[in-house]
Order: sequence, then C-alpha cells, then structure tokens
Amino acid sequence: MQQIYRPLADSRLDAWSVSLLKPMDSQPLVLFGRKIRAVRDAAHVSREVAAEKSGITVNYLGEVERGEKWPSLEIICAIATALSVSPAAFFEFEAQETDPATLVQKLHQILENRTTEQRQQALRVLRGLLEP
Repeated sequence: MQQIYRPLADSRLDAWSVSLLKPMDSQPLVLFGRKIRAVRDAAHVSREVAAEKSGITVNYLGEVERGEKWPSLEIICAIATALSVSPAAFFEFEAQETDPATLVQKLHQILENRTTEQRQQALRVLRGLLEP
C-alpha cells in the first residue's frame, strides 16, 4: 500500500503533504449547496420533506445546502428525484459575479423575454429586497 504521508527528519511537512492538508476551495461547494436550496425553494418543498424523500436526515441536507458537505452521487440523484429535477440542475451555477456592467447585462438577459406581468413581478421583488 502506498504511503501518503511520511514525516521529514525535522518534523516539517514537504510542500506536497501540506497541499493535501489544505481545505478544498469551498466556493463551488457553497454554490452547489445554494443551488440545491434554490431548486427546493422554487419547488415549494420543505427541507424536512425533501430530506425524507431523499432518504437522508434534515441536518445532512442542511449541511449540503450550506456548502459544508459534498454529497455522494447517489445522494445527489436522490435529492434530484425528490425535487423532480435532473441532477444536472444542481450544477448549473455561476461564480459570484462582481463586475457591475456584467451584472446589469445578466439582469437584462433574464428580463428580455418575459411578459409585462413577469417584469412587473420582478420589479416588485427587487423593490421589496432592495428598497427601505
């Protein structure tokens, strides 16, 4: 069996060993969890119901949604089935955008093919979120 870690004579870790101990960049994990929660919320399914239908605990689903745990492929599929979506839906996310022009462009793209009623609803939601 291959030895993964071997201490150096002076008790320090070499660069490769240290890289194994660093936590994985959590940004994709957080975005993945947020996407699961957004899909669940859009489906109007409580965390309790989604967890029960998925065969997992409510606490575990909460950890996944907060980006604290990476679920197995089997659990991802079970959550997707519980929410009546494809597992691929959970991976359709983008990194947090920071460029103001890009953000405005993305908002415009979302709204451009919507009905007047949908645009009015979006405006009400944005006002509710952003105006005092």
